[in-house]
Amino acid sequence: MRAITIENLTKYYGKNIGIEKVSLQVEQGEVYGFIGPNGAGKSTTIRALMGLLIPTSGKAKILGVDVFKDGAKIRQRVGYLPSEIDYYDKMTSLELLEYHCRFYGITDYSKIHELASIFELDLEKEIEDLSFGNKKKCGIIQALVHEPEVLILDEPTSGLDPLMQNVFFDYLKKLNKEGITIFFSSHVLSEIQRICQRAAIIRNGKIVEIENIDTLLKKQMKLVKVIFRVVPDHFELPEGAQKQSIVNNKLSFEYLGSMNELVQWLSQYNIYDVTMTEPDLESLFMNYYER
Repeated sequence: MRAITIENLTKYYGKNIGIEKVSLQVEQGEVYGFIGPNGAGKSTTIRALMGLLIPTSGKAKILGVDVFKDGAKIRQRVGYLPSEIDYYDKMTSLELLEYHCRFYGITDYSKIHELASIFELDLEKEIEDLSFGNKKKCGIIQALVHEPEVLILDEPTSGLDPLMQNVFFDYLKKLNKEGITIFFSSHVLSEIQRICQRAAIIRNGKIVEIENIDTLLKKQMKLVKVIFRVVPDHFELPEGAQKQSIVNNKLSFEYLGSMNELVQWLSQYNIYDVTMTEPDLESLFMNYYER
């Protein structure tokens, strides 16, 4: 039995396509990435998977249970973190999380305090006084506190500072070692690479590729910026470089190829500084599919 099965899931908003014929399968115990630019259809897919949207057509199952026929039953076993969080302003975090626990028949609230300590959330503050990052922490705890078998996370790191992101990823790795299946949606490629074994890439509402992360890494483009101490009179870019731009002593280009070959190419020149970053996802996808 697979943790998640989606078959030809389609959602139209009037004449506009939200998602179209989305299909994917997530094995139990897997950390599965779901990546695409904003507006690609990630949240629509997840809301349909959670039974919060009625699709135009298609099927979805979590742990073998049809989410449209038995949604209430399966949601007892799933932890869900939406991309946007909206709570009752006048409740404290503790009141909110205790209220959430009672939906699951949980009367021992020790797990709330354990998670609040890990994620450094002040449980006594009212929701309206929380920053966006602290509201996201509250949402994370809400998704985890009933100890679900499957975690579905939609842009979970937005609002978290880098240190708290590290805490969050470490906790997810711990849960995965315990057998929890994680479906992780993001528009940040490095997050997917950091934790996932496989990833589905969605663009314009359609799945365009499902890749192992190792394969995706080999196809990953880098944006390279070089600052020369001395600008060479003539040079040729390494194979795999494109979209060159040079202004004064600053050279930039997109690169898809061997890191060893790039380092060997760089070693020929008198260089002051080099940076390599990920391009925006749209550029990555355009490069990926044009090639």
